[in-house]
Amino acid sequence: MAMRATILRHIRIPVRSYALEFKPRELNLSGGSLMRFMSSHDEHLTKEEVVERVLSVVKSFPKVDPSAVTTDVHFQKDLGLDSLDNVEIVMALEEEFKLEIPDLEADKIDSTGLAIEYIYNHPMAG
Repeated sequence: MAMRATILRHIRIPVRSYALEFKPRELNLSGGSLMRFMSSHDEHLTKEEVVERVLSVVKSFPKVDPSAVTTDVHFQKDLGLDSLDNVEIVMALEEEFKLEIPDLEADKIDSTGLAIEYIYNHPMAG
């Protein structure tokens, strides 16, 4: 260990630093476009869009009878799905809306109503 410290004290490695030149005047950030510039999408989804897409994902799940799917259906009690199916539906919703739902939150989503509320209130849902 002492030898390593001695060698490192005597070795000089040239380090280049690359400075990024930021010129705010060159960016057209007027009129509120700064938020759009920093965001992954231009507008937040409407509640109706979220409802339509969530119901579509659930209806397209292989073990689900599409006629039984409503805005307040429970995945296990009403549709007869098991916990693994529940996880698969949440994963399909993540893919549909291009977001990642933390495991602690995903475990709580057990109905279309909760899925709709979570996704509608998620700032990055797209």
